[in-house]
Amino acid sequence: MTPHTNPVPVFLYHSVSDDPPSWIAPFTVTPRVFAEQLDRIIDSGRAVIPLERLVAAVRGGPPLPPWCAVLTFDDGFADFYWTVVPQLTERGLPATLYVTTGAVHAPGGTPDGSLLPPAPMLNWRQVVTLDACGIAIGGHSRTHAQLDTLPRRRLCAEISGCKRRIEDVVGHPVSAFAYPHGYSSPLVRRAVGAAGWTSATTALRAFSSPADDPFRIARLTVMADTPADLFRQWTEGRGAPAAPFREPLRIAAWRLCRRTRATLTRRADRPLPPQRSC
Repeated sequence: MTPHTNPVPVFLYHSVSDDPPSWIAPFTVTPRVFAEQLDRIIDSGRAVIPLERLVAAVRGGPPLPPWCAVLTFDDGFADFYWTVVPQLTERGLPATLYVTTGAVHAPGGTPDGSLLPPAPMLNWRQVVTLDACGIAIGGHSRTHAQLDTLPRRRLCAEISGCKRRIEDVVGHPVSAFAYPHGYSSPLVRRAVGAAGWTSATTALRAFSSPADDPFRIARLTVMADTPADLFRQWTEGRGAPAAPFREPLRIAAWRLCRRTRATLTRRADRPLPPQRSC
């Protein structure tokens, strides 16, 4: 079986809620729909495997089951603890949770700060509990910045600082990273590897495969308006391309546009040098 005949849907979720904040609502599914989607995956005959098993196969390790899927969740919304985990536990399904460390609350305190708008988020005690219960905890940067627009020093702080913070809390190494907004570049991917992460996921709206890039693992973003028929196609291995494939020119052009805008913004925010008197 060639890699492209074994497409692996790596599902990307954010919030699962009936009443999300407006800014994340387009990326939110209701608990009812989420349950239906989990059952659709199971009914398709796919084995839901841990992300680390896909990463091992991509890196040349043991082959994957011919019909499998992976579940991932970004940001660290509080509903993961109260709504998602009970549904996963009921069905015996593994998952990876990527947390934006600056958005996670200290027990009884406030988060360190992130670029995410206000929303109910996990606290660190809950993250430790999830880790102890078998949820794989990964990193999603410190502040949820667009990493491919940052100067090198801040880029390294976002990537390495996130890893140190999670490992300090859970007490063991973590290895899975997810790019905020799905944005990366060759420089960002090298920085992720240099920081000690061994995999990274993006949001290419594509299937992964055993031939995928471990630092550019493709995912399928599940949105509030994702049609049930499209989700069914994904469980059947249809309705999206399969990685690996060359980066579309439109993505590279969009990165250049965002990077230019970020550079101009930084220059505009830089204080003017003191004026010399005549």
